Amino acid sequence: MDYNKFLDEVLTSLIHEDGSDLHLGAGRKPAVRINGQLVFLSAKEVLKQDDMIGILKILLGAEKTKKFLEDKEVDFSFAFKNTTHLRGNAFFQRGNICVAIRLVPKARTFEELNIPEILKTFAMKKQGFFLVVGPVGQGKSTTLSTMINYINKESTTHIITIEDPIEYVYKQDKSIIDQREIGLDTKDFPEALKSVFREDVNVILIGEMRSNETMSAAVTAAETGHLVFSTLHTNNASQTIDRIIDSFPSNQQEQIRLQLAASLLGILSQRLIPRITGGRIPAFELLINNNATANLIREKRTHEINTVIETSSEQGMIDMNRYLVELVAKGEITLESAYQYSFNPKALEHMI
Repeated sequence: MDYNKFLDEVLTSLIHEDGSDLHLGAGRKPAVRINGQLVFLSAKEVLKQDDMIGILKILLGAEKTKKFLEDKEVDFSFAFKNTTHLRGNAFFQRGNICVAIRLVPKARTFEELNIPEILKTFAMKKQGFFLVVGPVGQGKSTTLSTMINYINKESTTHIITIEDPIEYVYKQDKSIIDQREIGLDTKDFPEALKSVFREDVNVILIGEMRSNETMSAAVTAAETGHLVFSTLHTNNASQTIDRIIDSFPSNQQEQIRLQLAASLLGILSQRLIPRITGGRIPAFELLINNNATANLIREKRTHEINTVIETSSEQGMIDMNRYLVELVAKGEITLESAYQYSFNPKALEHMI
């Protein structure tokens, strides 16, 4: 098999079909994910283990492929035809080599992605901590890339992204954007965050907060005059706050609670929902850290945050159920989808 030709064909197919992911694995045909659904490329042959090694040698090079065969898994990123950025993960399952490759789309506008305009106000803040949360594959990185690109186009500032791996490649406009990849440009997230204090940075994007050390450094950076963006795999705002605080030892929780109450700007939770006309459309919950929210965080009453969101739409907060109802009324999604993605289906039932 001509592995260069094979990769050219399957990646071109992924891009032309507006897919998000490519799956390659020994013992099966290649598959692409389109609008959330996996589609096998029936015209392609079933891949063998030797094919996967040949493909990896092109994607990783001989040395990294050898290391992968020893370590059994590896993250990587690469450019296709110098125009399209992709990131991937190679792993073993039942002794067979598999590769999952994700297409990294170019940063898009708020209007193109149906993202609430109020997020522009957070992008223009001088300091603070803003989180985008939700399960894997719900567009968190896409939303953050749009906010970073908006800053890039609207203000003269120094932006540093710390990612594992780099997901979106930005073209510098008014801002300076330095993108650091874990393992390639820096040792790890905590080490990179220590360095930002010596790099004259204004805006920091942390790809994902994976440890309390990273969380602590992020909150401290927000307190000391930086605008910090990051993601967490949590469901909603109240759960996110609890997750951050609970990740610290009990003797540190009160301190991080006070820091979070003072530095948090907001938490956006989002879901990508199947659209009636095809594709997917985002739905959102937005918590804004006003005086009421900060008091609830300080007083360990995060369970009451949902009520604040539901009753504060005039301040710009977004209630997920209300957003779902609007999407149903506009004919964008089905009622069944609204119930499926609601955080509180019983409350939604009273709103329909």
